[in-house]
Amino acid sequence: MTSSTANDDLDNDPSCHSRACAIQACLTKNSYNEAKCRSQVDALYDCCNRFYEKKGDGGRTPSCPKPSLLRLKMKQRAEDSESK
Repeated sequence: MTSSTANDDLDNDPSCHSRACAIQACLTKNSYNEAKCRSQVDALYDCCNRFYEKKGDGGRTPSCPKPSLLRLKMKQRAEDSESK
């Protein structure tokens, strides 16, 4: 993914919406097996992290979890990746 594409996600209304839709499409295609959609979830979390870096923790978009939950989920996913 190019940085311009990543920035476009932030400029969409709502921000990161295309990433959230990609997760839903992947889950539907894969019988809701989240393990098969890990890259899409990671892409959403990356987009949301960039969103909060740009807007601050007060930023709001329906496509992203609250900042504290996002940080927790990203930490858990990083720990899961390290243990594999």
